[in-house]
Amino acid sequence: MRFTFLIREVFSGLSRNITMTLAMVITTAISLGIFGGGLLVIDMTNKTQKLYLDNVEVEVFLSDDISTSDPGCVTEICSTLDEDLREFPGVTDVTYISRDDAVAIYRDTFASNPEILDLVRPEALPASFLVRLDDPEQFGAIYDEFALYPGVESVRNQEELVQRLFSVLNGLRNGAFIIATVQGAAALMLIANMVQITAFTRRDEVSIMRLVGATRWYTQLPFLLEAVVAALAGAALAVGGLFLAKNAFVDSMLAEVYQSNIVAPITNAAIVSISPLLIGLAAVLSAATGYLTLRLYVRE
Repeated sequence: MRFTFLIREVFSGLSRNITMTLAMVITTAISLGIFGGGLLVIDMTNKTQKLYLDNVEVEVFLSDDISTSDPGCVTEICSTLDEDLREFPGVTDVTYISRDDAVAIYRDTFASNPEILDLVRPEALPASFLVRLDDPEQFGAIYDEFALYPGVESVRNQEELVQRLFSVLNGLRNGAFIIATVQGAAALMLIANMVQITAFTRRDEVSIMRLVGATRWYTQLPFLLEAVVAALAGAALAVGGLFLAKNAFVDSMLAEVYQSNIVAPITNAAIVSISPLLIGLAAVLSAATGYLTLRLYVRE
């Protein structure tokens, strides 16, 4: 098959059904854009998880009598707890925070919110130990060992708070994938319709070519390529839309969140890394849908 003839036939078919072509490009772009957004949320979640887990600490809160009577952690109960925490397998660092230190940290954290400052009395903030682990999964061992230790009021793992954030991010990701699936199904149906309509409008031409000896593959390849070209245009539009949304809107909306290290930022590199997948999906799914449509509905 001559290459120039093939290219001419492909673009002729796309321009002949311009409305259908535009609908497929736009629908493909939306579905792939949403799917790509879900992949970016996964990447952000994984990076955020690493960011938090690298800094997760176990908090060992002391009882009120220890917090009140031993601000320097010099009594036998407090100093023994300190030593045992430091010697526990997997512990890399232990920091003692007195009640006065806890009050200072609380006031510094909420300095711009006087209403919140007035809600908590200093007596409500206990002294504590912040325990850094080389493996955050060791929290269970720390809890089992020290939860009932003399002078210990409670043991809390910051990872529980982190998991709540991840559940929100995972919900956003799942929602994006559900919407992308619905949009993707619509795009595939548009591909099938476009191939059928194109083949129908050119049935006389195809019949003549078959009469003079053209193979089935020779006559149907332009239809397949039309579907692939339209889908690739949608994929390119989706990738461009992700870059535009990220740089023009997302970065400015989440600037303070990024600066506070609440979540890891979405980067241009992440979009570049998922672009081949989006383009490959567009090419493979459009080609497969077009081929199946021709085999099932076109008999010339």
